[in-house]
Amino acid sequence: MPDTLLAMEHVTAGYLGDIDVLRDVSLTVQAGRISGLIGLNGAGKSTLMKAICGFLPPKSGRVTRGGRDISGQAPHRMIDDGLWYIPQESSLFPYLTVEENLRLPLEGRRKRYGDVLEPRFADTLDRFPVLKEKLKDQAGNLSGGQQKSLEFAKAYMVQPQVCLIDEPSIGLAPRVAAEVFQWIRAFADAGMGILLVDHNVRRVVAMSNHIYVLSLGEITASGSPEDFAGDLHEQVREWLGINF
Repeated sequence: MPDTLLAMEHVTAGYLGDIDVLRDVSLTVQAGRISGLIGLNGAGKSTLMKAICGFLPPKSGRVTRGGRDISGQAPHRMIDDGLWYIPQESSLFPYLTVEENLRLPLEGRRKRYGDVLEPRFADTLDRFPVLKEKLKDQAGNLSGGQQKSLEFAKAYMVQPQVCLIDEPSIGLAPRVAAEVFQWIRAFADAGMGILLVDHNVRRVVAMSNHIYVLSLGEITASGSPEDFAGDLHEQVREWLGINF
């Protein structure tokens, strides 16, 4: 059985004292596997990501990384715990060059990553060749698809054990979105644990090893893609308005 790299255990969290956005949420992310999270807008998917990343400490329950409690840990510690987050919004520094954005996560950690920084940089450019010609361009001048390539290239540069990916295909042309999902599959095939949120429910169900349904802050269903293809989750079909 694959190693559990990340877990949420009965997490309740919210932004105001008496309003809970997440209620008793439990899920796991395993090595080399994709955990898909689906739900309607407002279900709490982004809040769940923030609770994992330390932006929103749980009121109760805990987030564990390899069995160690990291609940509410400062977000800047994520990289040292082998976690990386690709948000829906851009995390790029628009006035820095492509090369500077790529190097930035590890430059301040040369004591730890100095021996691998240059080989990883070369390998990253080989895997994301569209960026080779743009290294001296400001990240803010890239097209939307090129910026998304840079987001994933940064993740590849860091090579975390767990990658949280929030709505990676939103606003992208179908061809670029297809490339994004290929990168996600390649990350998982390399042994990375993935927690994937995307509005393309069919795609998430098809490529995930395990799927969680979040509704009004609670996990209301979970299972394998085969489970979701059968009658077990007829309710999910109805409220998402789709047929798998």
